This record gives sequence, structure tokens and C-alpha cells, in this order.
Amino acid sequence: MKPASIHILILMLFYISTLSSLNLNSTSTPQNDAVSLLSFKSKADPYNKLKLIANTTSTVCRSPGIQCRSNGKIIRLVIESLNLSGVFAPNTLTRMDQLRVLSLRNNSLTGPIPNLAGLGNLKALYLDHNYFTGVIPASIGSIHRLLTLDLSHNKLSGPIPVELKNLDRLNCLRLNSNRFNGSIPPFNQSSLQIFNVSVNFLNGPVPVTRTLARFGPDSFSKNPRLCGEIVRSKCGNVNPLVSKNSTKQLTEGFTNSKSVKHRRIGLIIGISAGLLIVVITSVLCVIILIKSSNKKRKTEVDSTREMMELAEAADAAAEVIRMQQANELEQKVNKLHQGMAAKKSGNLVFYAAECEVYTVEQLMRASAEALGSGSVGTTYTALVDNRVVVCVKRLDTSRLVGMTSEAFERHMGVLGGVRHANVVALQAYFQTEEEKLLVYDYQPNGSLFSLIHGSKSTMAKQLHWTSCLKIAEDVAQGLSYLHETCNLVHGNLKSSNVLLGSDFEARVSDYCLSTLFHPLPAANKPTESENQNHDEPTTNSDVYSFGVVLLELLTGKSAVEHPDLGAGEVVRWVKASREKGGDGVNVEERRLEMMTEVAVACRVRSPEMRPAMWQVVKMLQEIKEAAVMEDCSTQK
Repeated sequence: MKPASIHILILMLFYISTLSSLNLNSTSTPQNDAVSLLSFKSKADPYNKLKLIANTTSTVCRSPGIQCRSNGKIIRLVIESLNLSGVFAPNTLTRMDQLRVLSLRNNSLTGPIPNLAGLGNLKALYLDHNYFTGVIPASIGSIHRLLTLDLSHNKLSGPIPVELKNLDRLNCLRLNSNRFNGSIPPFNQSSLQIFNVSVNFLNGPVPVTRTLARFGPDSFSKNPRLCGEIVRSKCGNVNPLVSKNSTKQLTEGFTNSKSVKHRRIGLIIGISAGLLIVVITSVLCVIILIKSSNKKRKTEVDSTREMMELAEAADAAAEVIRMQQANELEQKVNKLHQGMAAKKSGNLVFYAAECEVYTVEQLMRASAEALGSGSVGTTYTALVDNRVVVCVKRLDTSRLVGMTSEAFERHMGVLGGVRHANVVALQAYFQTEEEKLLVYDYQPNGSLFSLIHGSKSTMAKQLHWTSCLKIAEDVAQGLSYLHETCNLVHGNLKSSNVLLGSDFEARVSDYCLSTLFHPLPAANKPTESENQNHDEPTTNSDVYSFGVVLLELLTGKSAVEHPDLGAGEVVRWVKASREKGGDGVNVEERRLEMMTEVAVACRVRSPEMRPAMWQVVKMLQEIKEAAVMEDCSTQK
């Protein structure tokens, strides 16, 4: 065979092999996406919550939440609210190079977020409302097509990677409710429209970029060590370089001067005049600061005294209740222990975010004290193993007619994923055929009802309008989270179901339990016309209940004492109820009136006319911002 013929044959064989490899890749790559998905499921879904239609590419693409191209490549993967409790393993979903949308939100995934550099075509990434730990992988900064990044409501820590500044198409960045520390990178993407880094441990001055300046203080809130113009908080230390440079420039100016004597005299006169102005200005500033400090100190003293008196009143009320109901509570505690001891076959199920620091046997042996009975069961405080204090709710199983253990487990799985600063967290649950217990985080300052009303032996003291606003905003934030993020309805909001944490932060409790039972008795519901005919709670009925709680905050009168009045009459009634409270200043009266108008809007008779809870949050925040602006203008 001639050499030329050999060369032609080699070229033909190479061409054929190349075509074969291309065809092989075009058929095997989609299959790799299915394999990647199954690899992810094997690590992330130990309890088989994710149901795939089949294990082949052609049928996997017909599974819910999955969208594929015509060639079988997965471009959209939405796996939400399935309570996946495993890990996001590396080299699984990250191999889907054509993926555009990935959402794993509202699950219980743990561990670190893997390297995501392989997802070069990703446009939207939702990993929020899980229990991811560790740092944000810097590889996210290389996904240049990314438009939306939501890592909020996890347990991520470390600094915010500066590589995120490279995402020049980014439209939404949510990093709130984590454990990030360090400073905020100087984000300046013109495309950024949604930004939130609140509820972290960030510190230092917020960079004043054109982009970050568009966002208000709420986007940075609950980071106590942040400061700067954007968050309206002065930074404590002046930059030493600024002072040195300024001094250096002044010194060089005088050293290099070749002025004649009369110019020196002019400088001396100018400096003297300047010093005189500085002295006068300093004196005026000192006077203003002294007045402002005295006013602030008086407010702080009054607020502290008020909280101490309220705490004493709550303690006295609790003591009276304990004395009056000692025998009854002791019987309930004994019954609790007997019931638990008789049902040792049950399991104490913890959620992924909670540490299993005690066993079911230790919980059974815990010393318990009954706090009281409600519409869904009896609540206890329990000291487990002499080291852990928890709140245990023993459900009234006699009213759980038709509730299977599987249905109860599914409902608890949903509630176990609820994590918010203004919602009491469910740690674990215990169930047998005849016993069902819910274990919550303990809240040391009791209920809002006790804070407002005190006891018969101790006269209740009205809350200052600032305390009312703070508590109202906390409760509204918690409800808004349940409605908007979790798509849940509280169903039984009242002041006794709002608990106070160590810093008197308000947290809603007993949420989403009413759906487990027959309709609650009418005495336990707000006196709302729609609920007289419809037993199913709705977000609108939650808004109504919030309006009732807000009026209770403002007036100190329980829900049964609220009159059925028109809007203007309600405002006058609130003012009359507070005449003895000392909010007689016109500015404070205006703020009380604004809060009353919010309560009136929540209590309108037509459910469709009521605002959504996120709108209520915005109303209350606007009142707070108006108060801050008025205080600033007054001090000036």
C-alpha cells in the first residue's frame, strides 16, 4: 500500500472515531445527569422523601420539579419542602453543567455547601431554610451568570467572600439569619435590587457604595457591631490615617511657606479667629450633648425601671398562680410522668438543627412543673438531667380523633423546619398511640399576657409606646415568616401564645397546632364574625388576631374587653385607656394613634380588606423610622 493511501486511511479512521466519541457523549451526558441526581438522593434523602418516577433519564425528566431539554439534560431542579435531612454531597448535582435553576429550599440539609464551580450556567440558586454549616464556597463567585443567590436561614459562618463582588449580573442576594462575621464587602453591582445581611455577627462600617446606599437599615439590622451612615450608627474610632494625613498636609503647608511678615500676621489672625470659632462650636456641642445625654439617660432609667417592675409583677403573678393551683399542678405533673413511663416504646425525634443532648429516658425522669392548660393541651417546664431547661407541651390526645401517627409525623416534620428569631423553635417530639409531646425552646420571661396584665395582687403597669412598638414588630415578623416563607397559618394567636426571650424579644408559640384538632372552642378564638361560620383558620384570621393583640398591648385590656367601635372611636378609646399612663406628649400621642390605625386596619370586618402580614411589618417599621427622624430633628 502506498504511503499516501496509508495517510488517507489513518485520517478516515480518526474521523470515524471522533464522530463515535461525539455520539457517545451526546447520549451519555444526559444519562450522567440522572446518575448525578440519584447520587445526590442517596446522600441527601435517607428517609426516601424524594420520589422519582424512574431511574432512567427519559422518565426522570417527568418527575415533579424537574425540567429537561429535548436531549435529556436537566436545566431546572426544584426540590423544596420535603424535609430532606442528609447532606449536599460534592460531585453530585454540581456535575449538571446545563442546570439553570437549583432550589433545595425549606429542607433540613446539613453539612457544608460543596464546590459549585461546575454549575457554570446557573442563574438562580436557592439553598435557604436549611441547616448548612461552614463557609460560603468562594467558587460561587465564578458563576458569572448567577442572578439570584439565597443562602438565608442557615447556620453558615465565616466572612462573606469578596468573590461575590464578581457576580456582575446579580439581582438578589439574601444572606440573612446566619452566623457570618467580619466586614461587608463593598458590593457595587448596579443590577442588585434585593439585598439582606441582617441577623448575623457582622461588624465594622458598612461600605458606602452607590449600590448599598439604596438599601435601608433593615437590610443590615440585628448586626449590633455594624456602624456607619447607612445603618445610622456612628463608628467609635476615627481612622488614624485620615488624621495623620491631615496633619501632614498642614505641616507641609507651613514649612514650605515663603510669605513675608504681613502674611504671617494674617495667618496668625486667621488661626486665632478659627480657634475662636472652634471653641464656641465645641461649647455649643458640649451643651447639646449634655442635654441629649441627660434625656437619653432619663429614658433608659425609666425603661429599665419599667422592665424591672413588669418582671416583678410577672413573678408575683406566677407565685400567686402556683400557690392557688399547687395541688392541681402536682397531679398533672404526676400524670405526665406516669404516662411517659408507661409508653417507653415511643421515640424522641430531634430535628437536624438541634443537638441530641438528652434521651427520652432522661426526659421522662426530668423534674417538671406545670405552667397551665390551654386549648390544645398542658404546658410544662422541665429540667432535664439537672442541666437543660425545656418547655414541654402535652397534647390533649382525646381530641386528636382520626389523626394517624404518619399524619402526625408529617405535620411535625413541617413544624420542625420553622426557624425564625421571632418564632419559638420546636426541638423535638415524642409520640405513641396515647401520648404526644412537643419539646420547645424555653423562654425565660414568660408570656406577653402576664407582662401586660400582671396578677390580681399586683397592679398591671402600662407599657411605654416604644415597648409596644418593639413587641408588635417582633410578633408581626414572626407571623409574616409563617405566612410568606413557610406558607403556614398560626390559627390561635393571642397574648398568652406570645412568649418573651431573655432580652424580652417576642416570639410566637403554639403555631399551626389548631389544624390537628377539632375546631377550637369559641372562647379561645378572636370574636371575629367570619370565624363564627368558618372554623378553618386563614392568614386573614391571623391578621385579625394580631390586631386584637396590638390593641391589648396599647390599652392593657384583654380581648374580651375590647368594644366594637368605629375607627375614630377606637383611637379615642385607646387614648382614654392610656390617660393614666403618662403618654401625654403630642409626639407620642401621634405615634400611639399610628399604631392604633394599624390595629384598626387588621380588624376590619371584610377579610379581603385586611393587609397581609408583610404589609403590617412595613407599616410598623415606617412608624419606627418616623419616630427616629422626629427624634433626630428635635435634637438638632
